[in-house]
Formats: sequence, structure tokens, C-alpha cells
Amino acid sequence: MNAIIDKILSFQGTFFTILITIGIYYAAKWVLEKSSKGKADWGIIRSIVLFSIVLVGAIAIVLSLPMDPSTKGNISSLVGIVISAVFALSSATFMGNGMAGIMLRTINSFKPGDFIRTGELFGRVTERGLFHTEIQTENRDLTTIPNLFLTTNPVKVIRTSGTFISGICSLGYDVNRINIEKALLKATEAAGLKDGFVRITDLGDFSVVYKTYGLLEDIKTIISAESKLNAMILDCLHEAGIEIVSPNFMNQRPIGDTVFIPKKVRKSEQQKLDDVDAPENVIFDKADEAESLEKRKEKLAEIDLKIKSISEEMKAAETDEEKEQIKKRLDKWTLVKEKMLEKIETKLDEINSTK
Repeated sequence: MNAIIDKILSFQGTFFTILITIGIYYAAKWVLEKSSKGKADWGIIRSIVLFSIVLVGAIAIVLSLPMDPSTKGNISSLVGIVISAVFALSSATFMGNGMAGIMLRTINSFKPGDFIRTGELFGRVTERGLFHTEIQTENRDLTTIPNLFLTTNPVKVIRTSGTFISGICSLGYDVNRINIEKALLKATEAAGLKDGFVRITDLGDFSVVYKTYGLLEDIKTIISAESKLNAMILDCLHEAGIEIVSPNFMNQRPIGDTVFIPKKVRKSEQQKLDDVDAPENVIFDKADEAESLEKRKEKLAEIDLKIKSISEEMKAAETDEEKEQIKKRLDKWTLVKEKMLEKIETKLDEINSTK
């Protein structure tokens, strides 16, 4: 019986170390959750800190076990080798993506809600993390891009003030280019684009390649706007009596005097197509939420500045009456901040639950 009691007592240090580790872990978790409230970017910091506490605690528990000093030294060496190997194998990519994330935050060329194109990827930013950036593509799928990829490849950011979109068509040499350019400019205007212009980009063996441009001010409709521009190009060229058919096709398959221009549809049928909701409303749902969250965070930063300014006013106030009035204003803005934090927290939960 005494031997069993002595054995249990020998583990007192281990039990104490376990309790200390658990206490530190939950205390740090509580502090970090309170500090990170309304801050999506703190998620990775919270994870790193808690992981470090668990790792250090596990090593401390092993070292506190009642073992022979030589055995304890061997275990410590083994743990050190394992940890060194893990960090050696993963540190290059891990640190590279981390430094790339810091670089992207410093440059701040894009934010949640922006359209970006890099390589073959195109979509709206839904999340910017320390190690990765998430975008929602035109198929509504979520794609995770390592930050290291974004810093080593060109990234095109669609300007929120507007961007030029284009439509391409190739027509034969038998059609006067003036008539074609007039029809293409009319198509650009019919598509709701501004400042349209036409370029001849290639003089091929059988056809001329025309490219028409127009300024799209509402970039959130970029996908449907490109489709509408192509549709208007078809309509306006057909209205001008211009066939859109390859000269190769004409040479390979003689068709006499047949003209390849479809008949016009009724206006009511066209109106039904025009009244369909823009696909971007469904495609970029998470990106819209991320953009809304970003705007709320910017508003929160403005509220923080306002509270700081009012606090400085209170320090400079000389009479109790002035301090009381300023305090009422401070309480009002503090309440606004708390409500804004609640809204941000709710929106964060909604975004995190979106798959």
C-alpha cells in the first residue's frame, strides 16, 4: 500500500504541470477570443499561440515524469529531433507563405470583394489570410490560393471605378470596315457601356479581326455585361445586314445566295430575357458578404477614431458640466461600437458557415 502511495506521490509534479498547462491554455484562449472579436485576421494568430502552448506544455509534461535522468534525456533528444525535422520540412513553404501574406497586406492592392485575375484563375476575393487568399470563381466555387503564388505571379485587380470589357469578331474582307465599326460602336452603346472604341487587331489570310471596347462602370456585373456585349454585337451586325460567317465556311460549302442572318424575335420575348436577374447575384454570394464585412470593419475603424477623439476632448475639459456632456457622447459611441462588433461577429459566423 505504501509503495502505491509513494508511486502516486511521485507523479505530483506531472499532475501539477498538466493543471498549469490546461489553465494557461484556457486562459490564453479566453483572452484571444475576447481580443479577436470582430477581427477575422486574428484566427491564424490565435491558432499559432494555442498550438505553441500545447506543444510547450506537452514537452513540460514529458520532462516532469518521474523517470531516470538518462531516459528523460533520450526522450528530450527524440522530441527535439522530431520537432526540428517537422519545422525543417515545412518551414520553407510555411514561412514563404507567411512572409508573402505580410507583403500583400503591406501593398494592400486588393481587399475582400475585389475582382482579381492571376494565371488562369478569375474571381472575387472572399478572404485574405496570413498564408492564403480565397476567391469565389465564376462557377461559384471557392478556390484557395497560396499567398506565395500571388507574390510570384502577376495579379490583375479590376478597378472598382470601372473597367473596359471587349468583344471580338472576325469578318471577311468583302465588308466595308466603316460599316462594321459603326455597328460595333452601336453594339457597345446598346450593351450599356461608355466611351466605346473599335480596334482592328489582325489582318488574317481570310478575315479581319475586330475588337470593340466599352467602359463598364458597375464592375459587379462584369460577367453578364460581357455576355450582353457579345449578344449586342450579334444583333447590331445582323441589323446592319452584315453576315457573321467565316469565309472558310463559304469557300468549303457553297450555298448560293443564302444569307446567314437569323430572323428578329419579338420584343416581348427579348424583354423576358433582359428581365432575368444578373447571374452575379448568385455566383458571388460569399464575396458580397465578405465585401459587406470589410465595409463594416472600415466603419468600425472610423468609430474607434471618433471614440479616441472624444476621449481626448474629455481630458481637455475643465468643468464637470463639460465632462458630463462629453461622457454622454462617449457612452453613445461606445454603444454604437458594441453593436457594430456584434454585427461583425454575426457576419463572420455567416461567412465561415458558407461552403
